[in-house]
Amino acid sequence: MFQGAAALSLDVKGRLAIPVRHREALMSAADGRLVLTAHPHRCLLLYPEPAWEPIRDKVLAASSLNQQSAAIKRLLVGNAREEEMDAAGRLLVAPELRQFARLEKQVWLVGQGTHFEIWSDSGWQEQQEVVFALGEQFLPPGLEDLAL
Repeated sequence: MFQGAAALSLDVKGRLAIPVRHREALMSAADGRLVLTAHPHRCLLLYPEPAWEPIRDKVLAASSLNQQSAAIKRLLVGNAREEEMDAAGRLLVAPELRQFARLEKQVWLVGQGTHFEIWSDSGWQEQQEVVFALGEQFLPPGLEDLAL
């Protein structure tokens, strides 16, 4: 279970050092084999390979003749890259994906249970403001009875 947000820095080669607290879980879940892809909200998704495979298979099963399905295939599967953590726990983020998500030096690694989102600093700050702007409409249908 991946949770929490961490501000991290990309190095000059575009590598991201995965926090130590998540390295062991990623190694045990996937032997360090990870999949990095684009998300429609202009962040990146980082999955252990076994968690990504059923999502990929479901997306690929959709009709290529349907415009929405084809667009999602192109975005998610077309941008997917298999990557491995190096011995120092770093993950290379390809230049194309860095450009897509507008990643610069500071990025945010945000746990989402089975995977992570990787946000640019400005993108993550915008997401925080979206939550505050919702005001009374904060909880979506199905979570109205959530108690914190």
